[in-house]
Amino acid sequence: MAAVIIDGKEIAKKKRNEITHQVEELRKRGIVPGLAVILVGDNQASRTYVNNKQKTAKELGMHNVLIEYPTSISEKELLAKIDELNEDPSIHGILVQLPLPDHINEKKLIEAISPEKDVDGFHPLNIGRMMTGQDAFLPCTPFGVMVMMKEIGMELSGKHVVVVGRSNIVGKPAGQLFLNENATVTYCHSRTKDLAEQTRQADVVVAAVGKADLITAEHIKPGAVVIDVGMNRNSEGKLCGDVAFEEVKEKAGYITPVPGGVGPMTIAMLMFNTMKSAKNHLNKLQNSSR
Repeated sequence: MAAVIIDGKEIAKKKRNEITHQVEELRKRGIVPGLAVILVGDNQASRTYVNNKQKTAKELGMHNVLIEYPTSISEKELLAKIDELNEDPSIHGILVQLPLPDHINEKKLIEAISPEKDVDGFHPLNIGRMMTGQDAFLPCTPFGVMVMMKEIGMELSGKHVVVVGRSNIVGKPAGQLFLNENATVTYCHSRTKDLAEQTRQADVVVAAVGKADLITAEHIKPGAVVIDVGMNRNSEGKLCGDVAFEEVKEKAGYITPVPGGVGPMTIAMLMFNTMKSAKNHLNKLQNSSR
């Protein structure tokens, strides 16, 4: 029996409706959630992502600002702009679109963003809070994956999750969030020997490598949940994930498509984090006026 398709578009739509309602409530209380996006250079993929983020923020009634720079901008100028945004009360979320030009230290820029406005969830302070189970801004893609798990009613406690990929943006934080839900987590990567032997033991496989069709039917045990975070183009130029979708869907219990799976969730969770930051700002204002 073919797998149930986890429709990221529908789940994201549901989350966006919830966020719209909360944005309206904040507006009634004098706060408009504000998102600032910094885009350096003219990478077409980055521009598409930024346009989608801006479009969604506008649809949800948020204030959004796009700050564009040429690739020649200095690191010092970018850091000065981040300092300015950190102090701007109308901005609740700051996002620097990656990748950045080689002469700019990505780590330094991320650490310059105030943890209270780090809606991407990349700041070391938010990562540390996430690791220790405290309230934090969670990285948007892993956060979206966890929302999907809840949506399908997946009880994660005691389940075996195999994360294929160890990036700081997806792989590592995804594993930590599953661990926070009492799952047993195995990380696999380019040095893992016999990947299929590892993934076949998994109740949940998260593929986040960026290699088309890496995960095939032989990697999956019958009935497993397969979450495809990959975003690649095949030899025909068609968008595809890390999972050989057509063959794996015949063996898995649940599977996410590419496109239309994890991608829409990432943007929805970015909006959630921005709304949450605005809420935190309002609470702080109220507490300071008491």
